[in-house]
Amino acid sequence: MGAICLFILQLVLRKNIFPEKSEWLKIFWVSLLICIGYYGLSTFGMQYVGSGLSAILVYTMPIITSVLAHFILAEKLNRQKLLGLGFGTLGIIAILWPQLRHLQFNLVLLGELLIILAAFFWACATVYTKKEFASYDKLKLTMWQLLMGGLILLGLSFFTEALFSIQWNTSMTIIYVMYSSVLGTALAFFMWNWIVSQIDASIASISIMSVPLLGIFFGHIQLQEPLSLNILMGAILICLGILSCSIKSKNVMKMN
Repeated sequence: MGAICLFILQLVLRKNIFPEKSEWLKIFWVSLLICIGYYGLSTFGMQYVGSGLSAILVYTMPIITSVLAHFILAEKLNRQKLLGLGFGTLGIIAILWPQLRHLQFNLVLLGELLIILAAFFWACATVYTKKEFASYDKLKLTMWQLLMGGLILLGLSFFTEALFSIQWNTSMTIIYVMYSSVLGTALAFFMWNWIVSQIDASIASISIMSVPLLGIFFGHIQLQEPLSLNILMGAILICLGILSCSIKSKNVMKMN
């Protein structure tokens, strides 16, 4: 649905729709990273993990991005970013501690590990987009990455989901699908691709640090998800990690 909306917008704006022959493979790789690696794994993992905790874990992405950007984009990994990486690692350990303490591998731990892996793939997609698509048409990029990734996810869903049990005849179902596909996916991915192309990947990632806290808050208020001490400690440590990564970078931006 999101790809279709962007396709129509491309036609209205009379922009070139099809990538060059040399661009197809690059778009395919970024589509796999963001749609399958991030979107698919995080959605699957959220079956076993609450929304607030999922938001905390998946938004370790800024810290991972800072490390990857150091090696791939030459965005220097300074002491502040290393400190942030340390805070983030401690935060993840705090969140996973109930399972790690008893060496208990269950569906909750599986979900948490899948979401952390999704954060890694999101970070990879962010760095790859910055490296390969800095000056590329962001509407075209987002449209094709959603179309390619969406078709792969659709194919996988026939083997993993009971598609025909979904009640499509309710207004709320249609509203949820429209919101998640058009606003939450197409618009959000387009804006993210544009932001990443304008500033350092690590700075762009840091700008979304409020999401984990909002995820905890709304998960507790709307879904009555419990707030345990280890989750709160983990959230604080991860946010400190993201903040630590941002402090020195912001000062450098001001000097420039």
